[in-house]
Amino acid sequence: MQLRNAFRTQIEEGVLRPGTRVPASRQLAADLGVSRSVVVEAYEQLCAEGYLVSQHGSGTSVAATARAEVGSALTPDDHAPAPAVCGLRTGSPHASTFPARTGSGRSARWSPRRAVALAYAPPSGLAVVRHTLAGYLGRVRGVRTRPDHLMVTSGFAQGLALLCRVLRDRGHDTLGVEDPGHPGEWEFIAGAGLRPVGIPVDRDGLRVDALAASGVRAVLVTPASQFPTGVTLSAGRRTQLTAWAKEVDGYVIEDDFDAALVAPAQRMPALQSLAPDRVVYAGSASKVLTPALRLGWLATPTDLTAPVERVRASWDIGCSGLEQLALARLIDTGAFDRHLRRLGADVQKRRQTVRDFVAAHLPDVTFSGATSGLQAYLLLPERCAEEALGHAARRRSVLVRAGRSYDRTTGRPAAGAGPGLRRGTRPGAGSRSGGDRRGVPGDDRTGRLISRPARPGSARAP
Repeated sequence: MQLRNAFRTQIEEGVLRPGTRVPASRQLAADLGVSRSVVVEAYEQLCAEGYLVSQHGSGTSVAATARAEVGSALTPDDHAPAPAVCGLRTGSPHASTFPARTGSGRSARWSPRRAVALAYAPPSGLAVVRHTLAGYLGRVRGVRTRPDHLMVTSGFAQGLALLCRVLRDRGHDTLGVEDPGHPGEWEFIAGAGLRPVGIPVDRDGLRVDALAASGVRAVLVTPASQFPTGVTLSAGRRTQLTAWAKEVDGYVIEDDFDAALVAPAQRMPALQSLAPDRVVYAGSASKVLTPALRLGWLATPTDLTAPVERVRASWDIGCSGLEQLALARLIDTGAFDRHLRRLGADVQKRRQTVRDFVAAHLPDVTFSGATSGLQAYLLLPERCAEEALGHAARRRSVLVRAGRSYDRTTGRPAAGAGPGLRRGTRPGAGSRSGGDRRGVPGDDRTGRLISRPARPGSARAP
């Protein structure tokens, strides 16, 4: 009954849109830790009530009761009537001139709707891709949004820059930032014209009482797996945070950078699902696919959609339509879900390896936060010196970052929890053999540490 009612609510509220494929019964049962028969019975009841439809060989999906609202990058409606007006505007070549033939000699079929990807894409992204994303985010993260309130961005960084500009235009001069937090984001926000204000984090996540006392009216948070401590924003804090946003007429920017890699048993719905009118949901393909793809997305409250679109239109003319369709195709075919399951299992295996080694060689060290996610935050005993341990690690070609480098207010990690180290568990984190001293610079939040290891004996801080 709980499962059936949850599906009913999400379908009726538009979180799960018509045509959205729901998880296979076996996979959902494994994620929820229940018997498969529970899921099968719930699906059968929902099918009987008309909420879901099951087709042999095609899985189970939300009933397409409003076909006109369904968008798919895989099966565009090629039978749509031709437009009444023939476009004779200059500046765009015809789609038929695109070299669609591949090396294997097969030619791609460009339907009228797919051919839109070969023209200048709308600043907010291709409509068919935003339909696909809206369905996916509703199904996987519980995000409550419509395609016309979604924007495809060039990664999270562009989305944050857009929001900083809109907040400035609306009278904001500060933005709350988690402390400890990502040093690069502090600098990025300052460069975008807002003053970052550190808000302390404890074992339950962002301290909303400190946020209320700070005087800011907008805050950037990582509720699924706080960076760098890994703690999850508790249910009570989530309620307090959305209530604060309504009280001060402000906004919460939710950076959902690695929620897809949090263990299903620890994963909570997106914060945005509690207050779609106050929370901006932001995600990207950088951590789960590759940062080279440069694709992200924003789900904005109704009153922010038009201002964000206006700013975006003045900056560029949108992301690559071909890359947008590639992402949508991965989602439509289920390949994206399969990739995330494989990646999640691999990340968990790497985290367990870290835990096993720490238990064997650093028995007094404890872990902060949840037991899943991209990073591991280690709390050291007070007698340990971060710098000395960092030097010793680098002499063996292991890259770590001192915990205090993430705390901009007190210089102490994890709200005064003592010395700490953070290392990544992301595949390709730059591990080397013992004799190779070369470093791999990169984005620290992906698990690749930004500093190059110093030569043995160097005094440079980690």
